[in-house]
Amino acid sequence: MSDAPSAARPQPGMAEGALARVAVLPVDLALRLLDPPMRWLQRLIGARRMAYVFLLPNFAFFGLFVFLPIGINVVFSVTGGTALFPSERPYVGTEQFGYLFDCGSFLDPSSCREDHFWRGVANTAKFVAFQVTAMVLFSLVTALILNMKIRGRGIFRAVYFFPVLLSPVVVALIWKWILQRDGLLNAALTTLGGQKILFFVDPSWAMFWAVFVSVWAHMGFYTLILLAGLQAIPADLYEAAEMDATPRWRVLTRITLPLLWPNMIVVIVLALIKGAQTFDEVFVLTGGGPGTATLMVVQYIYETGFASQVQNFGLAAAASVVLGLVLFVLTLLQFAAARRKEI
Repeated sequence: MSDAPSAARPQPGMAEGALARVAVLPVDLALRLLDPPMRWLQRLIGARRMAYVFLLPNFAFFGLFVFLPIGINVVFSVTGGTALFPSERPYVGTEQFGYLFDCGSFLDPSSCREDHFWRGVANTAKFVAFQVTAMVLFSLVTALILNMKIRGRGIFRAVYFFPVLLSPVVVALIWKWILQRDGLLNAALTTLGGQKILFFVDPSWAMFWAVFVSVWAHMGFYTLILLAGLQAIPADLYEAAEMDATPRWRVLTRITLPLLWPNMIVVIVLALIKGAQTFDEVFVLTGGGPGTATLMVVQYIYETGFASQVQNFGLAAAASVVLGLVLFVLTLLQFAAARRKEI
């Protein structure tokens, strides 16, 4: 028998094309249904205002889950009592803020009426200072190395970014299993003939490991931002510097860092906000201990508003308002400094 005509045979890709047409059929139908009302709306409000129509869902989502909670938090900060609903809470004005700021000396938390809040402020300031400095430094060095032409560069980039994909609670539990009294690190030390180190009993060790774990968990994200900035720098500048036999340190300080400064500002601002809001990692790792050595502001807010026997929503809301205002002011100052440097 002779072969069937080629026109009768199924051609390669015909099945895939049919599946593609079936897959886009619901989308096409939805667009056809939406076309008449959207055309009517465009004629009603004008083409220039149509952009607001498409932005409206995002504005509604943002307002519902950002601005509304902020407003409720402000309402709680100026009310008292233990009731949950704002309508059942008496208005007390700035009494909650006055209670927080009732201190003999702000540098001595023990002289404050709410000493745990100010111990949390001191610990958070110390944590942010060390964590942001280490985060920016190690992220910059890592980005510079990963930007070089080295073997397995893609693998190393994936390895450095992998901890970012883990949950902060998972990260804290992993390091807690490593650092606890009978953990992996102490097992290795005793195997080598050393003594066990109680990392979570010594306040200095507890703060050091809190900073270390936070940097380890989030460094990949900031490295990625700096790496994107490095790859955006024109290669012609480096070629011209190489032709002029410019030393590497001068290339770094006169070409790389100035052109990388906008990305550095983004990293500093994000790291500062993230560091000041640190809660889950440190809470799971140390529980705020030993004592109050690693108690952070956000942990104080959580314990005051939710974990204590008498839940003081107003005081917790006032503390969160203070934290939010401080972060807002610091962010504005950093952007102003960055703009001044660019000018």
